[in-house]
Amino acid sequence: MNVHPLLAVLTFDADTTAGLRTLFTNTSYVAATVFFILGLKSLTHPDTARRGMQQAAMGMLLAIVGTLVVQEIVEYQWIIGGLVVGAIIGYPLGTRVPMTAMPQRVAISLMFGALAATLVGFAEYLHRAGPEAAADALPRAQMAALGFEVLFGSLTVAGSLMAFGKLQEILPGRSITYRGQNAVNVAAIVGVLGLWMYLIYEPSAAWAFWSMASLAFVIGVSMVLPIGAADMPVVVSLLNSYAGLAASATGFAIGNTVLIIAGALDGASGFILSMIMSKAMNRSFGNVIFGAFGAPTEGAAKTATGLTVKSVTAEDAAIQIGYATKVIVVPGYGMAVAQAQHIVRELAELVEKRGGELKYAIHPVAGRMPGHMNVLLAEANVPYEKLYDMDEINAEFPSTDVVLVIGANDVVNPAAKRDKSSPIYGMPILDVEQAKSIIVMKRSMNAGFAGIENELFYDPKTSMLFGDAKSSLMKLVSEVKQL
Repeated sequence: MNVHPLLAVLTFDADTTAGLRTLFTNTSYVAATVFFILGLKSLTHPDTARRGMQQAAMGMLLAIVGTLVVQEIVEYQWIIGGLVVGAIIGYPLGTRVPMTAMPQRVAISLMFGALAATLVGFAEYLHRAGPEAAADALPRAQMAALGFEVLFGSLTVAGSLMAFGKLQEILPGRSITYRGQNAVNVAAIVGVLGLWMYLIYEPSAAWAFWSMASLAFVIGVSMVLPIGAADMPVVVSLLNSYAGLAASATGFAIGNTVLIIAGALDGASGFILSMIMSKAMNRSFGNVIFGAFGAPTEGAAKTATGLTVKSVTAEDAAIQIGYATKVIVVPGYGMAVAQAQHIVRELAELVEKRGGELKYAIHPVAGRMPGHMNVLLAEANVPYEKLYDMDEINAEFPSTDVVLVIGANDVVNPAAKRDKSSPIYGMPILDVEQAKSIIVMKRSMNAGFAGIENELFYDPKTSMLFGDAKSSLMKLVSEVKQL
């Protein structure tokens, strides 16, 4: 049979085809790595965050395409099915979940990522060390990576589920503890590490593998349940780091370069963010994990006996804000629940039109996830240069005419500085109490996420504007317009 010369040039043997596939995959992985790094760098600033998400998405697309052409894949029906199911689940999560539910959406996404890594670990172990596998099919070095992957993956799946439950209020937001809980946790950690090391020595010990995975899941539950909701931003960040470590270990276990790099980036960035947030709360990792923050304590049980709060009407609050020279807004979870960020921006524009200056004070752990307030205000097109971190804004409170606290609680509680029996003692706060006048917007006098009384509400300079944040802000905007 005669072959056209051009077709003869374009016809490759099996080795050449395999080589081209490998070259394409490696090139895609290098490009994906570059996009991941650029995306992470862009995410460090709100002005470039949108571009960072696009860069990261492009990197993931390249990583997927590069993986789909590797020679080991001979059938695609399950992969296509997974893509379809994932798209059906992921699209509503990305487009229909409200911003108020974003923390629990992040927690459940971490669970899915860790679950994927764990299932890959299960499949790889059954394939490499199952009954029909060769005796030396799973070297000890690879077993170490595989065991690490399953250990952290199972722990993260359980921990993320518990975090989701607390944030969604399916589980109690308070700390859930029992006598000797820390000792049990330490014993379980020692046990799971012992099983992991035994597996490295004897990879074929299936009982140890499944026991390690099960015990790691139990540890994930027992480590998050005693953590109160006030520490959830740090917990979510730490779980993100664990998910990245599990993904990186998956890369080592199955020999996938891009998983190693992407997982390491995720794990390192999540760990660094957890350190930054713990420092902002004046707490160590050990204190977060074993401190049972949010549990009832002597400080939390104190009530403001004999003290009264001073309420204010929207009309009077509007007069204070409308004629103020300098205003600082402190947003909190109450603003997120009410979806009031757009009305806040409108109020800010009115203040500035009247010649006043308005800034936003952002506490690192305000809300229920890292950067929660920044995301909400960015959604309302609030300029980034008007957002100030705690360290930048605290010195300006004494010269501020009015501070408007919208649904924030623990991050402005003076007990963190004065009451040594308080569970939040030592946590750096926004120095709102130093302002000339304070207006606090809340639905009621209920305690915040930490479950403790807020001394600021009883300060003579503080006025309480009760009601839904969005409705109250709309009244404020209407009254300021009439001044």
